[in-house]
Amino acid sequence: MNQASPNLGAAIARHAERKIMAWRRENGRLGVRNHVAILPLDDISNAACEAVAAHIQGTLALPHAYGRLQFGEDLELHFRTMIGTGANPNVAACIVIGIEAGWTTKVVDRMLAVGIKGVFWSLQAATPYLIKRRGSVINLSSVAVSFSIRNSAVYTSIKGAVDALTRQQAAELGEHGVRVNAIAPGPVETPGANSVIDQQGWNDRRARTPLKRLAGADEVAAAALFLASDAAASITGVTLKIDAGITVVGP
Repeated sequence: MNQASPNLGAAIARHAERKIMAWRRENGRLGVRNHVAILPLDDISNAACEAVAAHIQGTLALPHAYGRLQFGEDLELHFRTMIGTGANPNVAACIVIGIEAGWTTKVVDRMLAVGIKGVFWSLQAATPYLIKRRGSVINLSSVAVSFSIRNSAVYTSIKGAVDALTRQQAAELGEHGVRVNAIAPGPVETPGANSVIDQQGWNDRRARTPLKRLAGADEVAAAALFLASDAAASITGVTLKIDAGITVVGP
């Protein structure tokens, strides 16, 4: 799949035949999650963010306008910016760069709040409507839960919690006819991922799979739609891996 191909969000929306927000590329195609935003935590990291963006295609530096961040309202504004940017359909991910140890705890706390509490409270709010319509929930997990990935302890912990929450909610909501499942995509070539993985990296990942291929965004979308459909009426509490078997053999 080339860089102009749609990513997971666009593919799922297209398969579901729903309207989505998207950015029109130069070639005329629509796509979302096209950039990786890089946010600094301090004035020294501003330069690091800009350096990364200058050397890696697809990244976008958002340097802090006033230099060093201050605790309190300034820090809260920064995190609101991070969360708001992450919700933008043209942003694949947010990377935070900072060199001061004092910021680390606050960053991790926010990541856990968004990644775990965000899922929990969203589902809590949606539950009455899910029960009324006997709906289906599809959470987004990751193959990172199945094997270790370097420098991703917080991310892996969050996705592991999403898997556990998926099973728990499936048990609690099943009596109301609500099914809760998750999908765990393996490596998928999207514009955002291409900004941090070169062609050799993709080749290496492809070679490690038993099928000697990588799942495409459309295949992940098809799996999500299957779990949401009546064809999966007896499936709940499952995290479905769409990874060409990479978790079978390990990283």
